[in-house]
Amino acid sequence: MSVMFILIGCSFLLAIGFLGAFIWSVRSGQMDDDYTPSVRILFDDIKPKTETTNTTNNKSTTDTN
Repeated sequence: MSVMFILIGCSFLLAIGFLGAFIWSVRSGQMDDDYTPSVRILFDDIKPKTETTNTTNNKSTTDTN
C-alpha cells in the first residue's frame, strides 16, 4: 500500500512539472503565431494525388503460339 502513495506522489509531481512547462511556454511566447493566420487565405489547398492506371501495360503474360 505504501507503493501506491509513492506512485501517486510521483505522478502528482510529474503533472505539476508538465503544467509548469506549459505555463512557461505560453508566457514566453512559444505558442504565438501572428503571421500564419493573416496569410492562410493566400495559400492554395493541397489537392490529393490521384492514381492513374496505365491500360497499355495490362497485357496478359501468357503467350499462346
